[in-house]
Amino acid sequence: MRVATEDSGSPTPHVGLWIDTGSRFETDANNGVAHFLEHMAFKGTSKRSQTDLELEVENMGSHLNAYTSREQTVFMSVSLMTSRKLLRYSLTSSRTANLERSISRNDLVDYITTHYKAPRIVLAGAGGIDHDSLVKIAEENSGLGVAYAGDTPEVAPCRAEIRVRDDSMPLAHIAMAVEGAGWADPDNIPLMIANTLVGSWDRTHGGGVHNASNLAQAAVVGNLCHSFQPSTLATRTLASGEYTLCDFMYNLQSEWMRLCTNVTEFEVERAKNILRTNLLLQLDGTTPVCEDIGRQMLCYNRRIPLHELDARIEAVDADVVRDTCYRYIYDKCPAIAAVGPCEALPDYNRIRSSMYWLRV
Repeated sequence: MRVATEDSGSPTPHVGLWIDTGSRFETDANNGVAHFLEHMAFKGTSKRSQTDLELEVENMGSHLNAYTSREQTVFMSVSLMTSRKLLRYSLTSSRTANLERSISRNDLVDYITTHYKAPRIVLAGAGGIDHDSLVKIAEENSGLGVAYAGDTPEVAPCRAEIRVRDDSMPLAHIAMAVEGAGWADPDNIPLMIANTLVGSWDRTHGGGVHNASNLAQAAVVGNLCHSFQPSTLATRTLASGEYTLCDFMYNLQSEWMRLCTNVTEFEVERAKNILRTNLLLQLDGTTPVCEDIGRQMLCYNRRIPLHELDARIEAVDADVVRDTCYRYIYDKCPAIAAVGPCEALPDYNRIRSSMYWLRV
């Protein structure tokens, strides 16, 4: 188990367990076990009822939280309690084991014994934290195996669409994505800059037509959507109206094609400055710092210093962004998911044909 800390002198320590497993590691037989396991630590254990657990945490002035993503499971606390101990106790609690009929105790035990291995876990701390004390806690709870029998599942390319039309919903929820780069891939930084160039927008945001994002300007002028948010090389949209879905998809894909062909140095420099600002703002407080430590230790096996990250961003120019986007976006088959009143969403073949420009 790796232990990483940053002592900022804050009166409140923030401690978390970052585990290199998530919903991606589930199978058809145990689908949902990762998210279910996340909640078991707070539903009571064989030694503590849920009420006793809540009182104990509150009496310490502590706060517990957890979340599960596709590739990571995280248990966090502002005290020096160990989530591993809570998990071990909760597995023997028959009361919590009956909360979900389709998931058995054996499913939980198999999942933990397979994926909860010491080399796949990072114990991270930030704030008023003593590194040696955290190492001692890790050693006291080091009854974890080392050998990992599982394999990282290969992600099959999904070049298709899923549409669930529901006209009773007020808005259509649309997601479109292409295959991107991993966290440790050198192309990750240029793609983050490209993400910043696409931008994000919500009706509650100010700026209007003066927004730096071309897509946001089009959304404001044409009243195309309620919001959109990029994530790596995926864009999520909330839209309504018979024609706005088609118009928004046209503007989104036009912006993607522009990134592949004629993005300018001025735009890239502006996006680099915005990205630097956003990365720094994400480190405001012990909670985001602890999350940054845990995530980077899992992804890179080290924490990248800010000056190194800044140098990587500075090394990217318009040519790099164009070349990178061309390799990942241009003439690639997207994956599309749509839920809600999505009748006006263009046909997949039409969307696919807009992933390239015919040029002479």
